[in-house]
Amino acid sequence: MQEHLSRNLGLDLVRATEAAAIAAGRWMGLGKPVEADSAAAMAMAQALNTFEIDGHIIIGEEGKLGLHSLLDTGQKIGTGRGPAMAVVVDPLDGANLLAKGHSDAISVVGAAPFGAMQSLYPAIYMEKIVVGQEVAANLVPDCMHAPAGWTLALVARSKKKEVRDLVVFILDRERHHDLVEEVRAAGARVVLRSDGDIAGALMAISSHVNIDILMGIGGVAEGVIAACAVKSLGGAMLGRLAPQSTEERAALTAAGLSTTKIYTCDELVSGKEVFFAATGVTDGKLLSGVHYHGEEAQTESLVLRCETSSRRIIQAIHVQGIS
Repeated sequence: MQEHLSRNLGLDLVRATEAAAIAAGRWMGLGKPVEADSAAAMAMAQALNTFEIDGHIIIGEEGKLGLHSLLDTGQKIGTGRGPAMAVVVDPLDGANLLAKGHSDAISVVGAAPFGAMQSLYPAIYMEKIVVGQEVAANLVPDCMHAPAGWTLALVARSKKKEVRDLVVFILDRERHHDLVEEVRAAGARVVLRSDGDIAGALMAISSHVNIDILMGIGGVAEGVIAACAVKSLGGAMLGRLAPQSTEERAALTAAGLSTTKIYTCDELVSGKEVFFAATGVTDGKLLSGVHYHGEEAQTESLVLRCETSSRRIIQAIHVQGIS
């Protein structure tokens, strides 16, 4: 397997995120998030199946979305002739953002050797904290139990800021009402987004974006994907399963999964052979979205490789019908 992975698999994965982004981008502003997500999933699956890997989707989004695609949990991808890889995908992170024409919808893929990723199936939701490299060494499991103000004070000290200077990314959900109030009471500012906590995690670990920390509950698949990026960029992440229904809680109990265990980034994705690729669908703080010019589509993508700490920004022009 080492021989096969001596090349940067991320440079293959980005072809899948580009294909998904181009397919999804045509739905921007049309108010149809389900159709956009389906188009992105189909395009991504078709691209992934051309790769020389024995790939396995270790956790899909069917539990959260209630929809099935070629990228459901357990699906095999690739030609089957290459190394065994665990793959987690989100063809369209921010489907509702895209449907409304808002910024920072992206298409993402994370991959590692099979067995390196926590699948956590059938969990759907996870509580997360994500910080960048400046704070990484100081993020401790106690942060998952502590009041938000305590964690924010830790982040502020690490970044040599005042708490009032911090900006916190939180998904705009009713379940986060108390968290938002805690953060505001501590004096920090809040960015609320309807979707896109993978994008939020990337913002929290990107030095050029004015987001200091991601907090709150989002999808498990998104958490594992985010862990690939966080690890590759030297940030830190904590996660804990957070079932949002009695059915989900019962499923976790039946599967022997704990709702109290706190996962670090290294536990979510182990080892250094970790790859991450993201392509912008709509223009945003992270990446430019897809721009269409007649028969051409222009994309901007981010490719990360943990083993070498490399970060590539790839701008590409795609002729219609050619990937």
